[in-house]
Amino acid sequence: MKKNFKALNIKCSGCANTIKESLKDEFGEVKVDLTQEPRVVTLEIKDEEAELSFRKKMRSLGYPLEDEDLGTLRKSGLKAKSFISCAIGKINKG
Repeated sequence: MKKNFKALNIKCSGCANTIKESLKDEFGEVKVDLTQEPRVVTLEIKDEEAELSFRKKMRSLGYPLEDEDLGTLRKSGLKAKSFISCAIGKINKG
């Protein structure tokens, strides 16, 4: 079923490109709505295990979901990771 998730630290199309490329093999088409704040990521989630995998992958890229309870230090670390993911997305885009 298609599900929407509100994600943090997504700033631009570079971030969106990194997310789409990183998730496409496991989840197929991934949409990132850059017109909303927080940004909304839409994808096909088959079960709870797939959702856990998605959440873990988003954190590894530096884009935690809004509903996750993270400490201040962890949030800062993820924000730094998101800058790197963004830069990679801009380079890979074109």
